[in-house]
Amino acid sequence: MLDGMPADAMSPSAAASTATAAGAGTLEGFLDGVAARAYRFAEAGLRHREDAMDVVQDAMVKMLGYRERPADEWTPLFWTILRSRIVDAQRRRTLRLGWMTSADERQEAGVEWAGDEPDPSRAHDGREAWGELVAALRDLPRRQREAFGLRILEELDVATTARVMGCSEGSVKTHLSRARDALQKRLEDFR
Repeated sequence: MLDGMPADAMSPSAAASTATAAGAGTLEGFLDGVAARAYRFAEAGLRHREDAMDVVQDAMVKMLGYRERPADEWTPLFWTILRSRIVDAQRRRTLRLGWMTSADERQEAGVEWAGDEPDPSRAHDGREAWGELVAALRDLPRRQREAFGLRILEELDVATTARVMGCSEGSVKTHLSRARDALQKRLEDFR
């Protein structure tokens, strides 16, 4: 499922067409279609390539236990599992590694890109804008980042996002509004 995942994740429409081609009626087809986006979501939350890969793979393995569930339940169930795995990984890292490094050292680490190889299809400006967006997303509080990622990037509806995040629809709207305001202020130069 993650073997063929490109370092630069697909757009939602490209992933959807890939899922259709891979047999979207099966759980494996669903997981193949969502793998790249899930990886990007996890990487934005964890800020570490290998941890993101592990978390996505754990979520996919957990989903295999829900093979018998109806296909329309897979999307919210998968994102709920993935979000839970990300939060668990963040907590483990905070407890295990937080005392070993200073806040300044963690800040200097900067943005870690998904792949080290050059991507000829992206121009320098696109990479710069993407880097700034990723940095802005990482600076958002966790709940705002989750609401933005699920509602805007994953295009889930408010009810599904609320179910995934374990909060009310009103809270999702509040988190999303605050995230948009913060991102708009931060990304003024890239309009």
